[in-house]
Amino acid sequence: MNDERADFLDMAQASCDAAEYLLQGGYPGFAASRAYYGMFHAAEAMLERRGLSFSRHSAVIGAFGREIVKSGDAPVEYHRHLLDAFDLRNVSEYRSHGSVTVDEAREMIRRARAFVDLARRG
Repeated sequence: MNDERADFLDMAQASCDAAEYLLQGGYPGFAASRAYYGMFHAAEAMLERRGLSFSRHSAVIGAFGREIVKSGDAPVEYHRHLLDAFDLRNVSEYRSHGSVTVDEAREMIRRARAFVDLARRG
């Protein structure tokens, strides 16, 4: 594993851990945002393994679907989870406090941890 991929995986894991901490502290919106970043960095790690790197979130999300999911290296629902997490992150960052529920944040964290596990295996 190269250093950049390892860094992405470390950031993904740290984002998931921070999401748990924020959720326990009563900040489900910020927790959902951190969970998104867990997925995002895990997706970057999987793309890096193929020598691919992008600077925009939309490019990473698109390439994940095109390169990782379509090749069969990730289940198709993972692309949907990443898209949903991106949308929820936008809600949490740009709308009022309380826009994201505890249950939504908890589910996003669960999905993010599964994403990181997938990236570590692949």
